[in-house]
Amino acid sequence: MPFYRFEKLESKFMTPRLSTAHGPMIEGDFIYFCLVSKEPGAGSVVHYHPNELFIFPTVGKINSLVGRDRRMVPPGTFIHIPPYGRHQMTATEDGRLSYLYIKDKTWTVVGLAVDEAVPEKATSLEEANTEFQKSGWTLGKGEIKKEAGESSVRIDDLGNCYYPIIDAFDSPPASGNRFYRFRGDRMHFGFTELINPYEERHQESPHEQFIYVLSGTLDAVWEDEHEVLTAGGIMHIPKGSHYGISYIPKSPVRYVTVESAALLESAVG
Repeated sequence: MPFYRFEKLESKFMTPRLSTAHGPMIEGDFIYFCLVSKEPGAGSVVHYHPNELFIFPTVGKINSLVGRDRRMVPPGTFIHIPPYGRHQMTATEDGRLSYLYIKDKTWTVVGLAVDEAVPEKATSLEEANTEFQKSGWTLGKGEIKKEAGESSVRIDDLGNCYYPIIDAFDSPPASGNRFYRFRGDRMHFGFTELINPYEERHQESPHEQFIYVLSGTLDAVWEDEHEVLTAGGIMHIPKGSHYGISYIPKSPVRYVTVESAALLESAVG
């Protein structure tokens, strides 16, 4: 099924010993596409993982640390966390937090404490939750299962990882169609705002993609299936499948796109 809504999917804890983050997940061939939530003041301990990670807040502000760079991040700012990058995401005290949470599938969604070595075998989401339930640990407090060896965490060589895209989701629309693209090593991120007619038709998608509608409506076709995507609507486009999107001006539409890169596809196989 190519069309989803997060509110219809089961919520799970992503790394319960390190973070309070929980939410639904769509698992593609190369990408984990998730929407996670955290209660006011709650979040994660400082940690890392071998995956590349994209974060895009939709509700509330993030008290965010990437490497040594700490910032308060509102909805509309994109955060890029390179593989092995040290980071921490916490909800501010003034409200609940939700954000798109997107990882490549070279590793699982389960993270590692900063003083942990990368294990030979990644812990699955199911194993992490089972281990947490049996352990008696406290949610998100950072208890670790120490692996032999040294941590592979990166702190100082990450560069700028914060990218403001739009001031606020209720800000006035742009004066024309607007396309923002960020190209990571393993995944690409996009933000699109349409006020004028627009159409894409593809006989074969060269990469896996996810489309997530933030506001407005978008007509979507996948193979022989059609859906009108409204706010919160998702289309998953596997690599090699046929799809199309179109927009007839009614009210402005804003949506996020995520795409696998060739490097990721070769690494995952």
